[in-house]
Amino acid sequence: MAFSFGDLFKSFGGAGAEASVLGVDIGAASIKVVQLRSSRGTAILETYGEIALGPYAKMPVGKVVKLTPEVTAQALNDLMKEANVTAKSAGIAIPFSSSLINVIDLPKVDAESLKRIVPIEARKYIPVPVSEVSLDWSVIPQDEAQQDSAFDQLQQKTPSPVRGQEVLLVAIQNSTLKNYQTIMEIAGLTANFVEIEIFSVVRSTLGHGLAPVMVVDLGAATTKMYVVERGIVRMTHLLTLGGQQTTEVLMRTMNWEFEKAERIKRERGLIEGSAFSAEENARIKEALLSTLSRVFSEVNRVLLSYGQRYNKSVSQVILTGGGASLPGLAEVARQQLSAQVSIADPFSRTEAPAFLGNVLREIGPAFSVPVGLGLRKLKHS
Repeated sequence: MAFSFGDLFKSFGGAGAEASVLGVDIGAASIKVVQLRSSRGTAILETYGEIALGPYAKMPVGKVVKLTPEVTAQALNDLMKEANVTAKSAGIAIPFSSSLINVIDLPKVDAESLKRIVPIEARKYIPVPVSEVSLDWSVIPQDEAQQDSAFDQLQQKTPSPVRGQEVLLVAIQNSTLKNYQTIMEIAGLTANFVEIEIFSVVRSTLGHGLAPVMVVDLGAATTKMYVVERGIVRMTHLLTLGGQQTTEVLMRTMNWEFEKAERIKRERGLIEGSAFSAEENARIKEALLSTLSRVFSEVNRVLLSYGQRYNKSVSQVILTGGGASLPGLAEVARQQLSAQVSIADPFSRTEAPAFLGNVLREIGPAFSVPVGLGLRKLKHS
């Protein structure tokens, strides 16, 4: 089924103007929200918060869980109360794992012909019947001077003029859309739009440079890699390795309970702690690196693959997601990756009290998605 994402957003609720907007990111192990409002063209941070989902399944904090829409909505309501959320207008992110993003080569045809061709071609890339997903696409401009971002093109209600043969294909499972609609309705929120998390991350973490950049999103269940050039997603890769596996390796290595391993990982990460002996510090670091090195090895492989395919090198890697807040990660990443490395700072796109600066930089990578959602709504409202 082909459709315009603008129609999808509309079907999720009216886009009535409101002073504040909420970005909602329902992850594998936690929910994160960010509430923003616009003032003289500036995004003002009003509140933010995160709640672990593990306890709602009688599991430890940090565990990846799969909850029903009803229980998920309960957790979201609890978080909104705790964070003093007042906005009822929201944007919600769809997990990359529940979607498909691909760059496909098609003949140069007009927009009407493209409407007929894309659903047929999509069958080659989608592992489920096309009737079970919602499709959208955008022609990737060949003109180097064209600066329209792919994620902004996808939000236009009219097809972009055909400028080239490469088309960005996006598909979301209909069952996923239905579940998220249920969650938002139970939580009492009006979801003005939905967006695949990759586009939210790109909006909140990247500037407007022309050179290709890789974004590495270190989540609890998976690690997502996106190569973005001129604001356009050119390559994506999903690795089923994340923060939970890192904790489990540490747990087994040190013979700890999961809760302790998760707490130590978050508190000290790759940095030696005085509470442990030299031998213990070495074992902790080795355990964490055993997983991280596998992730970085895959990142390097994708960087090489992109260079070979497009004859361009990616010189910058931005780390985001909850795993990017691991103490000491940046230094290790710079040693193991064949590119310049930086940590995402999405809250730098917002205005907040100065005393929160250090805290927001520290936790920022985990909030790239909800910040990006809020920025989109403020821009388009």
